[in-house]
Amino acid sequence: MTALSNTWFAERLGDHAIHSQYLEDHHPTHMPCLEIRRLDWAHAAEEAKRLDMRLVAVWATEAGKHDVDAEGKRALYTYMAFAHPEHRHALLRTELSAENPEIHSISNHYISASRMERNIQDLFGIHVIDTPDNRQWLKHEHWPEDAYGLRHTFDSKTPLLSDPERAAIDYEYVPCDSECAYEIPVGPVHAGIIEPGHFRFIAVGEKILNMEERLGYVHKGIERAMKGRTVSEGLKLAARVSGDSTVGHAWAFAQACEYAANIQIPSRASYLRGVLCERERIANHIGDIGAICNDAAFAFMHIQCSRLREDMARLNKGIFGHRLLMDSLIIGGVAHDISPIMCQKIIQQTRDIADEVERLRDIYADTPSIQQRVIGAGIVSIDDAKDIGLLGFAGRASGHYPDERIEEAYAPYDELDIAIPEGKLGGVSTRVWVRFEEIAHASRMIIAWLENLPKGDIQTPWIAPEAGISGFASIESWRGEIAVWARFGANEKIDRYFVRDPSAINWLGLELAVRTVPVPDFPLVNKSFNCSYSGNDL
Repeated sequence: MTALSNTWFAERLGDHAIHSQYLEDHHPTHMPCLEIRRLDWAHAAEEAKRLDMRLVAVWATEAGKHDVDAEGKRALYTYMAFAHPEHRHALLRTELSAENPEIHSISNHYISASRMERNIQDLFGIHVIDTPDNRQWLKHEHWPEDAYGLRHTFDSKTPLLSDPERAAIDYEYVPCDSECAYEIPVGPVHAGIIEPGHFRFIAVGEKILNMEERLGYVHKGIERAMKGRTVSEGLKLAARVSGDSTVGHAWAFAQACEYAANIQIPSRASYLRGVLCERERIANHIGDIGAICNDAAFAFMHIQCSRLREDMARLNKGIFGHRLLMDSLIIGGVAHDISPIMCQKIIQQTRDIADEVERLRDIYADTPSIQQRVIGAGIVSIDDAKDIGLLGFAGRASGHYPDERIEEAYAPYDELDIAIPEGKLGGVSTRVWVRFEEIAHASRMIIAWLENLPKGDIQTPWIAPEAGISGFASIESWRGEIAVWARFGANEKIDRYFVRDPSAINWLGLELAVRTVPVPDFPLVNKSFNCSYSGNDL
């Protein structure tokens, strides 16, 4: 994968009378960040779509203390990040009016932008013009109307006082007017131990015609909480954005900071990061395969998969200090080195688990009761997957194959051939098939890295960038691409932070996948995606 030319995107925007200039306060340099005019915002997204560029994220930020106008007001900026199938990433930024911040929606070009635009309306008070959906997303009815949590004027230490008039407002779900159909409200509190989220079904008999999600119940203010932290404190918080993706989120945050500071980690550290990330991938895929089978009453697979995942968690604890690999990464490298004996233990367990998973795969494939439930259930078509920008194993099951290990080609993946399972049927069975394939390939990568583990240091000394410098990174976690942008302020501390978990996009895929399936199949389809509530709500 080649780096996106520093002129490629700018030249194509210029061909359509969209003028841009390069921002020198952004890193890495192989990932150009262009400043464009506000009136060109939607036009630039249209051109990116025409160039077959994938939307990575839309977000907003405020200028830092060092960047205010003559009246002492801070400018607001909006960003778009794109990925090109034959190159790497490119970012666009535009400045908004501090008095009347507004931007045109790009949702008619990129469907997944809609909820991201709703986020910037909720948290910054930026008016999105011509948006197809202006309902509040993260700000539920108990929030005061004028509370914008990511503006510098918001006092995060003062409790929010609920407005009785707003609390009485009902969220306007898609209406159901037919006498033959009925609505089923599910959640936000569920019978199991999953996090809160509300699902509103429209059904005829047992067939689901439409399902609409309402999330935001576990909004924690993580982007706000990151402000003013050191990189070490920030990394600890980033690792807890979504607890089952701790390595992926920690790596994305660390790499964004390392890019901003123009430092490169040692080869041994990059190999160990790869091992940690792929162990996280294997453990979660094994757990999900068992849980999917359990939702179809195939308890044998659930028990066996739970046992294998527990074996991995125990070895994680023994070698890396935490069952879920929390705090295994540090800025500039990794927290733990491994001895040759530890290395052999990981290799042996990886081989054993990969072999046993293949045996379980044969049992799964030869069991008619589970196959009858998963084949043809919860389909997302190739066209829909591409329109949404479906990520990770969910995208790879539906003919959409972005993978940051190839697109961004960061170490240590740049030294291996990455096998991408190319599914096309887009149902529960294909998402399970992709998981099996990824377990096998991840196992081979772990063994290859550990058998050729470079000698040397596991950490590069941290040198903080100057105030105003930002970095952007994307990492292929087990769910898919995690994107992180971080800007530094005074005293070597984080000034602004943005993170986009793959669930922010993949929740849209679940809404499509459950259409036409019977209501009892919803848990099965839902688990086949296993989107993160916490990673979405932030």
